[in-house]
Amino acid sequence: MTSARTAPRPAARRAPARRPSAGRPAKRPPARRPAGSRPAARRSRGRALALRSWGPFFLVCVVLLVVLVWRADGAAPTRTAVCTVPATSVTLSAEQVANARTIAQVARDRGLPERATVIALATAMQESTLRNLDHGDRDSLGLFQQRPSQGWGTPEQVQDPVYAAGQFYDRLVRVPGWETGELTLVADSVQRSAFPLAYGRWADFAQSLTAALRSDDFERNCA
Repeated sequence: MTSARTAPRPAARRAPARRPSAGRPAKRPPARRPAGSRPAARRSRGRALALRSWGPFFLVCVVLLVVLVWRADGAAPTRTAVCTVPATSVTLSAEQVANARTIAQVARDRGLPERATVIALATAMQESTLRNLDHGDRDSLGLFQQRPSQGWGTPEQVQDPVYAAGQFYDRLVRVPGWETGELTLVADSVQRSAFPLAYGRWADFAQSLTAALRSDDFERNCA
């Protein structure tokens, strides 16, 4: 007996690959814009909006600047914070000038000669540089560094420029020959300082300051 043979199966057919039709180019994905980039039109609109929002601010600033310049041109001259005493290289602050004026005025009110003012100014310059100090050696205070413990007055009194100048003049006029004596020796007779010759270094300065306090220009220009 002959065995029956199984007939072979036909091979499966593959679907033919599709080719792009003639005349139609293949589609490409759209190109992406880089991150952060904006069209020129949007940038222009942004600049325009920024200028529009800042415009009023700049306008106000310009107006204020014009007003300030106009006021500065028409304003009266102001007094200086410091001034130099004529014929010297010493400059004084507003506080120092005010204290010098007080010392000179107390002498005038008492009818004392100019020599008294010169001695007092030289003394105050040496003791406190014409500043109303709230401290000093031991209990010394004020323009003349007067000591309450030595009978010059209370701490509050000796820090009052008018009172302190008055106390100095009260004792000055009791010094024999004070009007013609050497300044440093006369001043030390009042002060009883540990450095009796120190007052003389301010003699010329005190003379120039006394003269300046009588000058209208010094009074106008110094604070």
